[in-house]
This record gives sequence, structure tokens and C-alpha cells, in this order.
Amino acid sequence: MLRIYISLCLIAILAGSGCDPKGQPDAATGDKLRVVTTIGMITDIVKNVGGEHVEVTGMMGPGVDPHLYKPTPKDVQLLRSAQIIFYNGLHLESKMSDILAKMSGDTVAVAVTDDIDRSLLLTPPEYEGLYDPHLWFDVKLWTKAVGKVRDTLREFDADNTVLYQSNAERYLAKLTELDAYVKAQVARVPSQQRVLVTAHDAFNYFGKAYGFQVRGLQGISTATEAGIADVQELTTFIAERRIPAIFVESSVSSRSLEAVKAAVRSKGFNVEIGGELFSDAMGADGTPEGTYIGMVRHNIDTIVQALIRK
Repeated sequence: MLRIYISLCLIAILAGSGCDPKGQPDAATGDKLRVVTTIGMITDIVKNVGGEHVEVTGMMGPGVDPHLYKPTPKDVQLLRSAQIIFYNGLHLESKMSDILAKMSGDTVAVAVTDDIDRSLLLTPPEYEGLYDPHLWFDVKLWTKAVGKVRDTLREFDADNTVLYQSNAERYLAKLTELDAYVKAQVARVPSQQRVLVTAHDAFNYFGKAYGFQVRGLQGISTATEAGIADVQELTTFIAERRIPAIFVESSVSSRSLEAVKAAVRSKGFNVEIGGELFSDAMGADGTPEGTYIGMVRHNIDTIVQALIRK
């Protein structure tokens, strides 16, 4: 059924590919570059780097899990109308990969992770030889995605090269400050307490960059279900290490972690739900967590406050 669905979507793309001429934006008429993005973290990059010359539409809003997201026919039309599509890649948007790979020649589809040195990426053995796609949790590494967006916009819209360059420099300076803020917050947590337990294994880049041991109930992709053995193993780990808090995620059901909490209690130790973290999706538009910087600050503040509470 999934093959049939994707085939229909591809037919819709190909059938309309010649009906909507796309070229570079015409500055004289005030045209904006039409960009579609997948996850909110990329949307935020494009808004900051593209500024007033770019009209960006994000497909996946708050609470949406990109691992499980399947594009609707309306999404296909949105993709077809774009001049540039920015997506994460590394198998994050796995159910969209065929559609993104076969967009018509009039639309440029760019994975923001394409130019990143693969030696910098994590390759968890349980992820069947694929790279961990959640690199936005290492702020310094995520700056390379900013560079990819900047360079693509400059290549497509050469008339506004200087603007894209200056906007990118301004945004990158803010990310440098953000990286320093995260490190300063982490320093408040004693090294033996730097253990992050979450719903799924999305925070490994965070752990590597900022010195945390990371454990997730589910695997790298939320498409992988947690089994009884997974719950038992994590329960034992939490009880033995006497970890004070575990964390739910905004885009993943909290039921499994609630079960872990109950199971830990049965072993004579109380672990708290330390708060909600944003993992594969940001917060609502108009809130601090609806931006990449606000999301990262929320996450680290929530983690630190919960782990040093006791």
C-alpha cells in the first residue's frame, strides 16, 4: 500500500511539473524565493538566513514525528510549488525519501546534511549501518547545516548573495553563544549525574558534544517499538544508578516512560518525570521554543534543573 501511495504522489508531481514555471525570484517585482522545509529546525535556519527575500513553509509542525510522517496529496502539491526544498536527510524523513529523490528538475531538493564530513556523524550499530540523523542536538555541528542553506540560497539567488551571507553570519554568531550557554549549564551538573534518559535515542549527539551518557527506551527511529525486555533493562539501569529524573518528548507518546517510572518504583526507587523535551519537533510558533535557539535553551534548562534538584 505504501508503494501505491508513493507512486500516486509521484504521478501528481510529474503531471504538474510543467504547469508552474519556476526560476530565480525577480527582485524588480518583489518576488520571494519559494522554499519548503521538512522539520522546524531547518525552517528556522531558512527564516534567519533567507530573511525578507524568502517565503518559507514548514511541513512538519509542533509535535510531528518526522520518522513516521507520510506526505499527503496536499503536501505533494506544496513540494511541487517550491523552488527549493530543504530537508534533513540521513533517513530522518524516511517515508518521504522516494518523493524527494524524484522531484522534477524545476525544484531543487537539498539535504542540509549532505556536505557534512561523515566521520563527524554517529553510526549506532542498532541502526543497521545508517547514520544517526539527530545532529541538531550538537549546536556546533548544526552550524554546518546553516552553511549548506546559505550556500544554496546564494547559488540560486545570486542577486542577494551579500544579504544571505550577512544574515548567516549573524545567525551563526547567535549559535556560538548558544553553544557556550549549553556548556555553562552542563557544568552545573556533577559529572556522575550527567545521565539523560528519554523516550527514544535522539540525544546521542548531545551526549557526545556535552559529556552526557544517553539512554533511550526506543531506538534511533520511533518506528522501532520498545519491547518488554527494553523496559526491564532501562528500569534496572535507572534503579541501580539512582537516576533522579527521566524525560518525555513532545513528539513521542509518554506512555512507555510512565510505565518505566512505575516499574522503577516497584524496585524501591522513585524516579521523577523531569519535564518535556523537544526532540524531533520544536514548540509552537510564537513561543520561545518555536525557534531552534529557544528549543535548545528550554531543553538544557529542563535537563539541568531536574538532575540537580536532589
